[in-house]
Amino acid sequence: MAETMLELKNVEAGYGEFRVLHGINLRVDKGEIVALVGPNGAGKTTTLRTILRMTTLYNGEIRFKGKDIRHLPTHKIVEEGVTMVPEGRGIFNPLTVYENLVAGAYTKKAQEKMDDTLEFVFSLFPRLKERRNQIAGTLSGGEAQMLAIARAIMSRPEVLMFDEPSLGLAPKIVLEVFDTVVKLRDEANMTILIVEQHVKNSLEIADRAYVMEMGQIVLEGEGKALLNDERLKKAYLII
Repeated sequence: MAETMLELKNVEAGYGEFRVLHGINLRVDKGEIVALVGPNGAGKTTTLRTILRMTTLYNGEIRFKGKDIRHLPTHKIVEEGVTMVPEGRGIFNPLTVYENLVAGAYTKKAQEKMDDTLEFVFSLFPRLKERRNQIAGTLSGGEAQMLAIARAIMSRPEVLMFDEPSLGLAPKIVLEVFDTVVKLRDEANMTILIVEQHVKNSLEIADRAYVMEMGQIVLEGEGKALLNDERLKKAYLII
């Protein structure tokens, strides 16, 4: 039986008095890609932010490798091994590519292995190696997304969460992003939780998936099985 890396039980969360999540139950096992899909405003991003304790948690449990992380601050959760590539990249535009990567390796564990991790991200993204001294704000959208992913990897996470990684990217680059997600699972043994607007692409690469609507999980199953679910096909025009 696979080890459960991340688990949410009956989670209710939101922002101040505004509740967004209503009884979320979700798990991500070691070595899996798990997709979280649903319409805009369903609560997908809030779920990721709640895992990192960036929202108000009203009720429920959040566990990483069996450990209760509900009361840990965000930076301690990152130190434990959970990191997110945020929507909109969030890179440091005035810094160089290299400086952005070094900034991602701020935990003691990451600093000790920084040279090895740098070598890995440069093998994963050769264009970043070519542009290591370039100012991040001058990168193309696709290159900036590569940098956002690489910077997250620099913290040496065991669970890597993606929030809309393909947003605003050209179709060819979108496919590259999904290929990268699969490589991270297959070659770097990372466990991945991905929120994505491209439902078809997400379900094609996901081992399992959850469908959210109005702050609740309404459907779950294997990625490819959900790809053939008639309700999803009609809701998201999956062909």
